[in-house]
Amino acid sequence: MTALTVRDLHVRLGGRLVLHDVDLDISPGDFVGLVGPNGAGKTTLLRSVLGLVRPSGGTILAGGEPVAKVRDKVGYVPQRHEFAWDFPISVEDAVLSGRVRRIGWLRRAGVPDYRAVKQALERVGMTPLRRRPVGQLSGGQRQRVLVARALALNPSVLLLDEPFTGLDVPTQELLTDLFAELSREGQAVLMTTHDLAAAMHTCTRLCLINRTVIAEGPPDRLRDAEVWRAAFGIRPGSPLLAALGVA
Repeated sequence: MTALTVRDLHVRLGGRLVLHDVDLDISPGDFVGLVGPNGAGKTTLLRSVLGLVRPSGGTILAGGEPVAKVRDKVGYVPQRHEFAWDFPISVEDAVLSGRVRRIGWLRRAGVPDYRAVKQALERVGMTPLRRRPVGQLSGGQRQRVLVARALALNPSVLLLDEPFTGLDVPTQELLTDLFAELSREGQAVLMTTHDLAAAMHTCTRLCLINRTVIAEGPPDRLRDAEVWRAAFGIRPGSPLLAALGVA
């Protein structure tokens, strides 16, 4: 059974067709890089899975069930600017907020919730800073908090929206290793990214999208320059093709 299934997805925003005829299957253990130019619909696809955007057509399943019924199977790491870092809470409480869907509104967290938070903090190396106010964190530390917040839900599918933007190289490497480790453990990971070279090197599969899926598969099978040109709208002989080794 696939961890995430998208079939014939169509999305209109403001009367404009943003995504059409999108089909995508992600299995447990897949680390999928979702790549395409700005405006290609990458973030819209993630938001559709999360129910933040209402599709005009199509089906989205998580573990074979309509995703609307199993939201707590899907963890989400948004771009850092989407989180209220000036809110006066600690790192630990920020990560605990990722469990709200499972705990329920206005209900107190229990032992399993705090255990999940502890494990998530350990995985991202933030345990020593668990009491620190989130507003005092560096950019890399904030990103690790967002990842821990998603992992605290113990999801079967992890969605990442540009997780490396603005991070230093050591933090990028730490998170890349973590995401690869999660996929090896059987978690399905879907990541939007503009770092194409890194995605070619680290992801088990790539999905090239520009309002619809142009091509998808293991990186070593996406060596046809034409599919990259179609996805990114670039000219023959573009330096991007040479950098990716597909020229």
